[in-house]
Amino acid sequence: MVTEEQVRTLLMDVLDPEIQIDIVNLGMVYGIDIQDGGKRIKVTVTLTTMGCPLFDDIKEQIIEKLSELEGVEQVDVELTFDPPWDKEMMSEEAKLVFKYLF
Repeated sequence: MVTEEQVRTLLMDVLDPEIQIDIVNLGMVYGIDIQDGGKRIKVTVTLTTMGCPLFDDIKEQIIEKLSELEGVEQVDVELTFDPPWDKEMMSEEAKLVFKYLF
């Protein structure tokens, strides 16, 4: 059975194309919903800015990574801006990297 921990670990391989920090440590993953014994996974994410044109790239990476899990038949990615992303949502590690990059 697929676990939230497995999903979160794989999502750490999904990088924001502009910042090159993973979406988990950036605080962009708002929810993980595993359904039908792991056959379906729904991931709710946000973007660092509302007008970011890179959602399709991030969505494709999420679907590709999570489809690697045994038994997964469908991956849905939902975009939300509620609540809007904020730098405080980042992990301490991401804040440190972000500080040196920007």
